[in-house]
Amino acid sequence: MENNRKKMKELKADEVRWTCSDDCFSFRSTTELSKGKGVIGQERAIEAIEFGMGIDSKGFNIFAMGPTGVGRTSIVKEFIDRKAQEKPVPDDWCYIYNFDTPNRPIAVHMPAGKGRTFRDDMEKLKKNLKEDIPKALEHESYEKDRNRLMNEMQRQQTEELNRLEQKAQKQGFTIQRGAQGFVIMPLKEDGNPMGSQELAQLSEEERNKIQNEGQSIQDELQEVLRKIRTSEGETKEKLEELQKNTILFAIEHHLEGLKEKYGEYQRINEYLDDLKNDVVTNAENIAQMEQGEGRQMSPQQQAAAVQQQNILNRYTVNLIVDNSDTKGAPVISEMRPTHKKLIGKLERKAQFGMLYTDFNMIKPGVLHQANGGYLVLEAMHLFQYPFAYNVLKHALKEGEAKITDQMEVFQAISTESLDPEPIPLDIKVVLIGNPRVYFILQQLDEEFQELFKVKADFNSFMDRSQESIDMYAGFLAGRCEEEGWKPFDNSGVARMVEHGMELTQDQEKLTTKFADVCDVAREANYIAEQRKGDSISRDDVYTAIMAKRRRANRIEEYIQEIISRGDIYIDTDQRVTGQVNGLSVVDLGDYSFGRPSRITAQTFVGRSGVVNIDREADMSGPVHNKGVLILSGYMNGTYGRWKPVSLSASLVFEQLYSGVDGDSASSTELYALLSSLADIPLKQNIAVTGSVNQRGTVQPVGGVSQKVEGFYDICKAIGLTGEQGVIIPQQNVKNLMLREDVVKAIEEGQFHIYPVSTVAEGMEILTDKPFGERQDDGSFPEDTVNYSVEQTLLQYAKAWDMYSKDKSASQADKS
Repeated sequence: MENNRKKMKELKADEVRWTCSDDCFSFRSTTELSKGKGVIGQERAIEAIEFGMGIDSKGFNIFAMGPTGVGRTSIVKEFIDRKAQEKPVPDDWCYIYNFDTPNRPIAVHMPAGKGRTFRDDMEKLKKNLKEDIPKALEHESYEKDRNRLMNEMQRQQTEELNRLEQKAQKQGFTIQRGAQGFVIMPLKEDGNPMGSQELAQLSEEERNKIQNEGQSIQDELQEVLRKIRTSEGETKEKLEELQKNTILFAIEHHLEGLKEKYGEYQRINEYLDDLKNDVVTNAENIAQMEQGEGRQMSPQQQAAAVQQQNILNRYTVNLIVDNSDTKGAPVISEMRPTHKKLIGKLERKAQFGMLYTDFNMIKPGVLHQANGGYLVLEAMHLFQYPFAYNVLKHALKEGEAKITDQMEVFQAISTESLDPEPIPLDIKVVLIGNPRVYFILQQLDEEFQELFKVKADFNSFMDRSQESIDMYAGFLAGRCEEEGWKPFDNSGVARMVEHGMELTQDQEKLTTKFADVCDVAREANYIAEQRKGDSISRDDVYTAIMAKRRRANRIEEYIQEIISRGDIYIDTDQRVTGQVNGLSVVDLGDYSFGRPSRITAQTFVGRSGVVNIDREADMSGPVHNKGVLILSGYMNGTYGRWKPVSLSASLVFEQLYSGVDGDSASSTELYALLSSLADIPLKQNIAVTGSVNQRGTVQPVGGVSQKVEGFYDICKAIGLTGEQGVIIPQQNVKNLMLREDVVKAIEEGQFHIYPVSTVAEGMEILTDKPFGERQDDGSFPEDTVNYSVEQTLLQYAKAWDMYSKDKSASQADKS
């Protein structure tokens, strides 16, 4: 047997793990290196980001696509921050009151810093109005002019009424003022008004005479009253004009100063003109505010005070975007992109049992705050909040940020609300997400491609080279400096590089998931601190890796335990016909490990072909089913070229109580099937992984390192004999990054790895028999696996023919 192994192709210890020698580095500690950044290995993504940043055309927003931990967010922010410094600071944006249409506030913009100044100037104006208007209306000259107008009106009214009274008395009448107005009464001889009873005692002729004479007085009275009303109207107009001129005299110098200061902004000038008219109209309400402050008020007075305050609030400036302190273009990252966070909201407050809102309660969203700059969002989060994705799409498509009242969407009855003017958008949006989200959006949303035309594809690995290894070292040096870690010595850096290959499961690649790299480095630093070391060494990194594994491998150890106890039967020593130890990977999310599974095959006479028991029990996935069907193709192609293959066979993963998928066990199943047909036992101390095609070529599979380590751990738990090992596809050799203890066992000859390219090579290792190639006459050499298989198939065919003939004869006799 030992001589036979020498014929087998077996991997050496230096082939199952690429070891980074300390000699790879010219430094002894990372303190000797310049600070590096975690952007290595992402040249393609960086190129796309730079391209997207440089184009200002509509739709050239960026989707940064890649798995978590590859530096998507940090790289995007680094490049955005750099680009933002080169761009000008965008304008401030304010909402002001619309005096013509109050429910549609006006949006105005001005250079950065001007918005805050304008807001503060309007606050000063409000203060001045509250102080100057009461003073103006209480001024001696205003009161004197007002009294003069009032006295003149009263004098004219008195003169007219006195004149008419004198005329009425001459005609025997008097004019009296009553609750219902003026009343004309006839006079008696003694000069007193005649009562109704006395009037009734007069003759009809006398009453008619009094009525006729009184009618003329009544007509003159109506004319006098008309003149009085005209006089009152004229006086009112004069009083209003007096008040207007007085108010304007008190406030116009404030407004003129503002108009001069903001003369270049047409909408603000129009707003100030409207404001002046509104102040004049509401001057008395504003004056009463000063009088009512600081005293107890009744509910009615409180309501009036609120109304007065609402009037003054019209003159407030709602500064929703203030870029006065911004350097370059704004960069906003929002990790909770709700509808309100994106587009803003209309707040409400309770007033006298009702919800009230006005333009001062308009709150901006991140689209407003990032306007003129960059907005970074997590793509997946957009779908965790209702309407968020649609709001973002609408804003980018229309090129404007329109604040909508979300309550209107859910209200059964429409109520009046605010409809603020939309704000034009000039923004670059960067979505960060995994490839699955990107491709789903591409498939289901036809507008997505029009809005996000730049894809920055972040890779999870990069080629291993001396340059990339040096960049790894620079990255670690930078993190040590930033986080205050102890420096790595060259052995520690070498072990971190090896861990980068372990994460990719490829000797020719290094991971770019620097979040995972940093986690191990952080734990290694802690271990170095605990031992009070001066630097982080290879042993510290190894201890950190094993500690992390220890925290996650409880289930793995439990499976190893029940296999060692025999609860799950795995033979690692005998030879058994139709049975092979296959290998699979259990993925727990944060940790994955390999475990062996016993695969058995039974063959018998029939024409049912290869039956997958797991499939019949609905425990097999489509890829695994495809792998089993490939076995039928191999069998028919190899043994049925000139005659039909009469075969019934069953395959199953023994003691497997969960589903199975993938084709990595298809070569294992084929070995079991051939063993059963040839009646040649297979070594149970050698496990197998690898898929196979219809021509018998063994193809690479995933998770090969975990599978090898998983079988090694079982063998070690049961007891290493020096004969155990694993057959892997030749193409997977480069994917081996085995643990140090497994490498040591291989180096000491306690464990073996056999790479194979064909089923023939694998069967020869498992059986110690030649596989056999078809000769010129079409037969296989005797004492080979293929010869035994073919002979069995011939026997099956003859048995089936005899059975068929007997069955036909029996049916003929019955008929």
